[in-house]
Parts: sequence; structure tokens; C-alpha cells
Amino acid sequence: MTKYWHIINIGIQNTLVYRTNFIFRSVFGLIPLFATISLWRAIYVGKDGDNVAGYTIAQMTSYYLVITIVDALTAVTEDDWQIAADIKDGNISQFLLKPIDYLYYRLCLYGSGRLVFTACAFLPVTIFLIVQREHFVLPPDWATVGWLAVSLTLTALLQFFISFTMALLAFWVLEVSTFIFILFAFEYIASGHLFPLDILPPGILKVLYYTPFPYQLFFPVNIYLGRVSGTELYQGLAIQACWVVATYFLARFVWSRGIKKYSAVGG
Repeated sequence: MTKYWHIINIGIQNTLVYRTNFIFRSVFGLIPLFATISLWRAIYVGKDGDNVAGYTIAQMTSYYLVITIVDALTAVTEDDWQIAADIKDGNISQFLLKPIDYLYYRLCLYGSGRLVFTACAFLPVTIFLIVQREHFVLPPDWATVGWLAVSLTLTALLQFFISFTMALLAFWVLEVSTFIFILFAFEYIASGHLFPLDILPPGILKVLYYTPFPYQLFFPVNIYLGRVSGTELYQGLAIQACWVVATYFLARFVWSRGIKKYSAVGG
């Protein structure tokens, strides 16, 4: 474990070099959030009642604010591109000769990157929450906060394993950017980033729940809002954990197959 703690430490130091970039990204990332919230407020003004798809204006505002927080804590940013570049440039050769598991190595770097980005985004996001405090709903109790923390951990692992597996396509194709963009576009909608998924027709929502995407954002945000509780909460966490295990073994499988086709070209 010592070597992986050392990797996390190195990852934090390397990521801190780009702290200004992270600060600007977090600040300007709030602009589309402000536009989205303004759009929904306009929709509520045009409604007779203070309810859209079971959400009050405070809940809808909180939904997008919490989405931003969850995204900052768990999103995969440059990791998939770096993994694909390591394969294409032959940099993974060194990991085949050393007692370091490449998946855990990348997971450590992913975690260190999230720590730095969260620290850089903390102040601007906090200020934005204070400005929006009139329409911000707090979690119903501390137990909800605890279950949210569990779900966020599973969400981070799920996001990472899916992106790791997608990046491993670089073993077979020279350019994986198209696949990464397609995955990102689908995740943006199917994870609930663009809008709450329960706005969709029940049939479509039921189909989406057979995929891992709702458990990347929509499910943990609904835990925070108190819209998931009791048996539904435990079942959702169990399904989320199953998806984490499934994507982990999928990543291992694709890695083992990819290594057989790997030919070092540099590194």
C-alpha cells in the first residue's frame, strides 16, 4: 500500500501545478449552471402551481446545485485521454515490468486529481450556494448524509471503471476520441446531468435503470434530496455496488485481452 500512497502524493503534487486552471474551470463552469437554473425558474413562473414532475422550485434548484457538487467530486476529466495516450505511446511498458498494478496506479491518480479539483472548486461553489441559499434544500437528516457519502464513493468508482475500460480501446484502435465523446454525450443525458430522469416517460426511465448511467449522478442526488429512502435506498445502493463490481471485472477482462495485442512503440 505504501507505493500507492506515494503515487497519490506524487499525483497531488503534479496536479497542483495546474491549480489555476482548475480554479478558472470551476468558476466558469458555474455560468452554464446559472443559465440552467434561470431557465427552470422561468418555467416555474409560467406554471400555475409550484411543481414540475414532482419537484418544487427549491428542489429543482437544489438538484442542479448538488449535480455540480457530485460532478466535481466524481467526474473523470483527463484520465481516459491519458490512459489512451499511455497505450498509444508505449508508456505502459514500464508497468508490465514493475510490481505496480496499472489500474490501481490510474485510480490513485484519479483520486488525487479529484482531491485537488474539489479543493480548488470549494470556494467558488460555496459562494454560489450562499447566493442561491433561498432555493437550496438541505438534506433531511444526518443519516441521509452518510448514505450519500457511500453512494458518492460508489459513483466515483463506477465513473472511473467505465472510463478506464473505454480508454483501453486504444489497444485496438489508434484514436479513441470518438468513442469517448459518444460515451460522454450519452452519460450527460442518461445520468441525469441535463435534467432529472423522472421527467422522462416511465418506459424510457425503466429501460435506463437497466444501465449503470442513472447511478452515476441521478441516484446520489436523489438520496441527497430525500426522494429515495427505505427499501428503495438499500436496493439502489446494492445495484450501484453490483455495477461497480461488474465494471471492475470488465475493466480487468478488457485489460487482459488488450495486453495480448499490445506492441510497445516507445515508452
